[in-house]
Amino acid sequence: MAVAARAGFAARGLIYVLVAVIALQIAFGGDGGGSQADRGGALGQLARQPFGAAMLWVVGIALAGMAVWRLSEAVFGAAGPDGSKLSRRASALYRFAFYCFVSYSVLAYAAGDRGSGSGASDRNTDDVTARVLEWPGGQWILGLAGVAVVVAGVWIAVRAIRRTFREHLRMHAMSARTRAVVEAVGVTGGTARGVVFVAAGVFALIAAVQHQPGKARGMDDTLRAFRDLPAGPWLLALVALGLAAFGVFSWCNARWRKL
Repeated sequence: MAVAARAGFAARGLIYVLVAVIALQIAFGGDGGGSQADRGGALGQLARQPFGAAMLWVVGIALAGMAVWRLSEAVFGAAGPDGSKLSRRASALYRFAFYCFVSYSVLAYAAGDRGSGSGASDRNTDDVTARVLEWPGGQWILGLAGVAVVVAGVWIAVRAIRRTFREHLRMHAMSARTRAVVEAVGVTGGTARGVVFVAAGVFALIAAVQHQPGKARGMDDTLRAFRDLPAGPWLLALVALGLAAFGVFSWCNARWRKL
């Protein structure tokens, strides 16, 4: 189970680093090589590398391993004194479902379904938002979802800034210099990830208030929105570097996570 979890963290880190590379290209006037700055764009970049097809299968299987590990946490409890708390088990169950979806989308992409992997995150977001707004009370549902995403983003950023991730890592197994690096990428990466969540949640709220599905944005459009702000290219570059830091932090979890 430990091997499955560590492989999953390594695969997650790779995806975040590739998204960050695309976002950096977009920040300074490029089009990201024709790729979107989201998971699907990252998979497309990976597929174009030597042995890319094999690497896609490895990433998909590794993420499936992450899902299985999260399920084991939900059933048997996680590492640590509070690992058996109901809240921790519920969180693990949600993450199990999430990584099942992600793993399936990556494996489908590897098998040739190029519509998988959330490759068109912005179009998918528009479609889902439009359907929700057609429901009775759809504006309220979408608005509440937007608020939930904003709250999740703030929670992610605050936990990163407070360095709560240290309780999940074998900090004693690191040298002083390594600990400093791990804490730096953990804080930077978690904060950047939280900022992206908050921005996406705000766009969902705007879509709900204005009853316009096109106002909601997937990850790619959310990142591009940073570029349109004053000093936008540099701001997007900063966010991209933060996402890259989260990718590196995922690799640190692959090495030092308590399991």
